[in-house]
Amino acid sequence: MKLFYIILALILASLNLRPPITSISPLMSTIQNDLGLSGMTASLLTTLPVLCMGIFAPFSVRLSRRWGNEGAIALALILIGIGTGLRLFVGASPLMMFTSFLSGVGIALAGPLLSSFIKQYFPNRVAAMVGIYSTAMVMGASISVGLSVPLQHTLGGSWRRSLAIWALLAFIALPIWLKLAWSARIKRQSGQTSSVIHAPLPVKNRRAWVLTLFFGLMAAIFYSLTAWLASAVQSQGYSQETAGNIQTLFTLISLPSTLFIPMLVHRYQRRVFWLVGCAMLELIGVLMLNLSVSPWLAAIPLGIGAGGLFPIALMLPIDETNNAQEASSWSAMTQSGGYILGALGPLAIGWLHDLTGSFVQAFYGLAIIIVLQIIVQIAIGNKKSSKVVDPAQELKGM
Repeated sequence: MKLFYIILALILASLNLRPPITSISPLMSTIQNDLGLSGMTASLLTTLPVLCMGIFAPFSVRLSRRWGNEGAIALALILIGIGTGLRLFVGASPLMMFTSFLSGVGIALAGPLLSSFIKQYFPNRVAAMVGIYSTAMVMGASISVGLSVPLQHTLGGSWRRSLAIWALLAFIALPIWLKLAWSARIKRQSGQTSSVIHAPLPVKNRRAWVLTLFFGLMAAIFYSLTAWLASAVQSQGYSQETAGNIQTLFTLISLPSTLFIPMLVHRYQRRVFWLVGCAMLELIGVLMLNLSVSPWLAAIPLGIGAGGLFPIALMLPIDETNNAQEASSWSAMTQSGGYILGALGPLAIGWLHDLTGSFVQAFYGLAIIIVLQIIVQIAIGNKKSSKVVDPAQELKGM
């Protein structure tokens, strides 16, 4: 029962990590018109939380030291819930930006902590748990994308209510995480848990920087598609609802690869094959969109490629480390630098669209990013580094 409870907690927390961002995309045109936002300013609604995920990810390590993974994740859920719920009261763009900032901070803290949580509770089942973690994350994205427009219609045509309703996911998950945090605190106070060595960020490790660059390129592509795929489809003459359905297909198609590809990577140990294969599918999907192939068909390779790369990016730092503390530090670094780089993706797409008045040139820029990603994937290779940083040694070096 305890194992089931821990897995349930992981799933419920993971469901919260994308709706504050992905629920915006199908409603982007409506929000732009209502608040009078340019394409570049509107892109900040997606870029800002992703940027926060980069800037604030390292703070997760400090929070974990003070309150444990469980308590820090509970705090992250509170921030996500408040940030998302405040969208009900948005009357102007500054408050809307603040809601993106607050939810972004919560997501930033939760990401590395959940990786550490997996290493802590499931050291021998990392691939399976990362698959469950990332699949739940994609499910949250899929549900929020698919229901954003229908909820807007159901809730009196209000995009504010449609966006704010996703705060319920955080408040559903919170009681379970508060209970886990309380139990973990009692164990620490009673001495049932052993003392740990806190690992600093591996800023002197070249391997960690390669993983960070890969995470950044992967995130730039993923969040560019998340922010602008529906709008790009609408620019081809499709309705808002159809564009939202295509965005939903993109996320739903990614579910099987999100769940199974990390397990296949673990089983067959052919990282480069899976990494480059998924990236090539992304490239094919982007070119299909630019060549006016049906966006329904283009969403299939895009979904499979993006769905496979994200869990691998999450799994690599965990795979490269020896314990939960190292996993937390490596994940914090890769996600921090990676999300900061990734935040530039949607911003660049919005800027290019404003500059050219078309998504075609912007999506060719996305294709160039995918090619760069493939080069980095080849550098990662098939095997993990033989030199895993010892936190005690690194502390001496600093």
